Amino acid sequence: MASTKPLAAISAAIRRRYMSSSSGVSRWTSPGHEERPKGYLFNRTPPHPGESRKWEDWELPCYITSFLTIVILGVGLNAKPDLTIETWAHQKALERLEIEQGQTADAD
Repeated sequence: MASTKPLAAISAAIRRRYMSSSSGVSRWTSPGHEERPKGYLFNRTPPHPGESRKWEDWELPCYITSFLTIVILGVGLNAKPDLTIETWAHQKALERLEIEQGQTADAD
């Protein structure tokens, strides 16, 4: 069985490469980023009691667009014609049955 020493050396080299040696901070974060979350949803502290949260500039257009998209898709997808092969075949079979019944009624 192979020794795990080379694997440990490789993982240590990778760890050194991706961690800066001076502060131990990840190379993927820059100064000003927090290492650990605060524990709140979206990392936002809740407003003080009696104070409401101020909406950001992008929120109202995003909510309106999302609502209209759901309405348009809901109406549009429910109103689309049924173009499945099964429906087409069923209609053709009914037409053939009517033609056959018409021919047998004429023959009588």
